[in-house]
Amino acid sequence: MEDILHHQSSQFDEELGRLRSDVLRMGGLVENQVATAIEAYGACDPRAIEETIARDQDINALEKQIDDESAQLIARRQPTAVDLRLVFGIIKIVTDLERIGDEAKKIAKGVRRICDAGSNPTQFAPSIRQLAKAVMIMTRESLDAFARLDSALAQKVIVDDDGVDAEYKEILHRLVTDMIDDNTTIGLAMDIIWIARAVERIGDHAKNVAEHVIFIVDGRDVRHNAYQID
Repeated sequence: MEDILHHQSSQFDEELGRLRSDVLRMGGLVENQVATAIEAYGACDPRAIEETIARDQDINALEKQIDDESAQLIARRQPTAVDLRLVFGIIKIVTDLERIGDEAKKIAKGVRRICDAGSNPTQFAPSIRQLAKAVMIMTRESLDAFARLDSALAQKVIVDDDGVDAEYKEILHRLVTDMIDDNTTIGLAMDIIWIARAVERIGDHAKNVAEHVIFIVDGRDVRHNAYQID
């Protein structure tokens, strides 16, 4: 990817470098937000719940900043096709990162409802924390793939999403079975299903980021297609 990383204009290189750094900074905020939301799930920690919700504003602001920087760069530099792939890929990546932040906020709000009702979510569905660990790895690896412009690592993230989907379906099946067996758990189970769905959606957005990396690096749109590692 030498043509993406180096140009005749050193100022253009600096502008692209700042843009990529801002994306990674946003990714770091999102990773921390998800981790804090899962901490809240494990401990019914009011501080972690409110911190997760409040951090969403910073992520939204950074998304807008990166979008504005990208638009200005296109207008000012009129980049060639390969650089346009990078800039357009960045715009799509930050959209998915912002949506990961939204899902983390949903987790925190679901935990707050459960804890305010006097329940402990981990006693009912401890496996959600394992699911969350898997999607956090996917998120970290998708950002690493972007940082290194590594399409092979991006491909791995895409494949890993299948395991997350399967684990989510198992959790959903167990929760539905619990509701059938004991209808007094319906309210709690529905809140946990909502949380589990948010966790699974984080994996979907991490997969999307990986797909955008492949577009940036290889110029191929692999969305909506079954994709296998070569």
